[in-house]
Amino acid sequence: MTHYLDFEKPLAEIEGKAEELRAIARANSETDVEEEARALDAKAAVLLRDLYKSLTPWRKCQVARHPDRPHCRDYIEALFTEYTPLAGDRAFGEDEAVMGGLARLGDRPVMVIGHEKGHDTKSRLTHNFGMARPEGYRKAVRLMEMADRFGLPVVTLVDTPGAYPGKGAEERGQAEAIARATQTCLSIGVPLVSVIIGEGGSGGAVAFASANRVAMLEHSVYSVISPEGCASILWKDAEKMREAAEALRLTAQDLNRLGVIDRIIDEPLGGAHRDRDATIAAVGKAISAMLSDLSAKDRAALIRDRREKFLGMGARGLAA
Repeated sequence: MTHYLDFEKPLAEIEGKAEELRAIARANSETDVEEEARALDAKAAVLLRDLYKSLTPWRKCQVARHPDRPHCRDYIEALFTEYTPLAGDRAFGEDEAVMGGLARLGDRPVMVIGHEKGHDTKSRLTHNFGMARPEGYRKAVRLMEMADRFGLPVVTLVDTPGAYPGKGAEERGQAEAIARATQTCLSIGVPLVSVIIGEGGSGGAVAFASANRVAMLEHSVYSVISPEGCASILWKDAEKMREAAEALRLTAQDLNRLGVIDRIIDEPLGGAHRDRDATIAAVGKAISAMLSDLSAKDRAALIRDRREKFLGMGARGLAA
């Protein structure tokens, strides 16, 4: 069943009518409604194009959070072979919000790490909606250090509203774990590439995305705080999230102009959820290209490249 966002309601009505006509035709073979259904399809295609040609930042947030959008597990299963999951932080326990392990991308061995949100109620609760606890970030540090030791490139897939802010997470050192993961990203001597596949929220995202190359899907978002959280702080009103989304400059297009990210990966018309296979293939192609760009750099050059990237962040946008 297709899930429609609030701004897609007119589209839902048209596509729903087309499906109703086809259901009638399936029930009664003597009824010919195909011409009328095709006319509705054409109308829906035009409306879809109009809706998505100039999405506001808030609408992009909604698309980035779409429940049918491909998640980390979908990318790993489709793009990587010989995936061997690795669990635990060797200090406290396992965090299901973060998945990672050894794998191959084509003929290239890599370490892949990402946030997993889950796809239904049960799995979302299991994965804590992609909000990692300290043990998730410490597991990521362990896997990155392992990759560094064995000379394996690291690929991270970012999709989190932010790190989990619960009492237990704070007691176990959430801020320190995020800082340590960010520090590890900046210090490993192997290629590190990151893709924001949905939401890139706060330090929980930066801890995975302090990479040599950062790409974003066209309708993903990446910000220091969610629009709702920003609105609650600045206006004391979470309903001001539309204004906050505008002010945060969280879209891929804004961040590319500011030099925060390095490339934008196009999505199918209507968002990644409308053609999951095409989206996953495009992300795989981008990851391979970014790793190829870095393959000739030695350890010192990779570390220097990463540090210079972050020290100069925003300069391009300010100069413009």
